[in-house]
Amino acid sequence: MVHMPESRPYHHGDLRAALLAAAERTLREKGVGSLSLRELAREVGVSHAAPGRHFKDKQTLLNALALAGYERLAQALNAADDPALPLEPRLTALARAYLGFAIDNAELLELMYARKHEPDASEQMADAVEQTVGGLARVLADAQKRGEIIEGDPEELNLVTGAALHGVAGFIAAGWLPPEVALAGVEDLVHHLLHGLKPR
Repeated sequence: MVHMPESRPYHHGDLRAALLAAAERTLREKGVGSLSLRELAREVGVSHAAPGRHFKDKQTLLNALALAGYERLAQALNAADDPALPLEPRLTALARAYLGFAIDNAELLELMYARKHEPDASEQMADAVEQTVGGLARVLADAQKRGEIIEGDPEELNLVTGAALHGVAGFIAAGWLPPEVALAGVEDLVHHLLHGLKPR
């Protein structure tokens, strides 16, 4: 008698998590163009229709992956933040956490920033950005209140900070800057951001 292989059982909530984990592996190894709900279903051992219970299409899956990435980035930044520190060491710790996330999750970070997200997800995405990138603006606003940096719109100051960090992350992803060199240079990067390049 031939025994058919049993499909793996999934309890409530497990299938969505399994699909996201498989999708992230595919994203890392093959890129966003290789993502397919049918292939993911095959990989996790369910029928090709099963992913439809959680993701109506590929774009919904990409949105969920991006949101999961923002959640992990927020956790990394929150874990690194110490509001009691002066701005320079505080910002250095946050920059190191951001670049560490970028090094470990280059493809995911690109998806988070570069993909167009469907209108249904735009509010969630805006909230996710506010919890991560927006958090740096709050750090700068705190520093302004303590007289550590110049007055001005914290969002504009955050644009400079975010552009510098994401630029370094882009150099790492492109292979122009070795990760260990980027991490070793975080203190200098933050120092230049805060003090400028002019001689004193």
